[in-house]
Amino acid sequence: MKSGLLLLSILIISGCSLRYNSSFQDEANVPEFIFTDATFTKYEDSTKKLSLSAETLEQYSEGNSMYAKGVSFKLLNKEGEIETEGSCNLLAANSDAEKYTLFDDIKVKNIKEDFEVSADTLRWNGKSEQLTSSRNDMVSIKKGDTYMIGSGFSASAVSKKFSFTGIISGEFTKDEDNNHSEAQETTLTEEEHAE
Repeated sequence: MKSGLLLLSILIISGCSLRYNSSFQDEANVPEFIFTDATFTKYEDSTKKLSLSAETLEQYSEGNSMYAKGVSFKLLNKEGEIETEGSCNLLAANSDAEKYTLFDDIKVKNIKEDFEVSADTLRWNGKSEQLTSSRNDMVSIKKGDTYMIGSGFSASAVSKKFSFTGIISGEFTKDEDNNHSEAQETTLTEEEHAE
């Protein structure tokens, strides 16, 4: 009985990592540091670029990997003003590759572009400055008076353009003379969107 409880305790303790894709524990799969109620700040050329807060943050030595739970973040421009802010329940990050994957109840808002994104899974590539979803994940966006929801989302911070490759629906309001607003709802199938 005691050996059974000891084995159960070891399994529970070793299974507490946020890194869920690991099927066994070796040195590379054990966090180097674990922080609770943490705030992480990144500086470039003596300028604050990122502020990230998390309920739990695990740092791994392998590839500068980081996993976090209960995340909120702010990206700042060169003048120190908040450019983008957001939150998610889980974050997987590799700072060497500049690849970040966000999971569960994601909300991202770019203040300057008046652009909001909500989703369950998104990937950010810092080198190409691309924000993408998988082909079948639904993503909702709001930009100005336009609201859309669809699958196969992709956005470029370089070109300031976004697209959907799957089925989309949405609504936009066009203010023609400040006294009259017109709302129009549109739904496109994947074939119509590709044209």
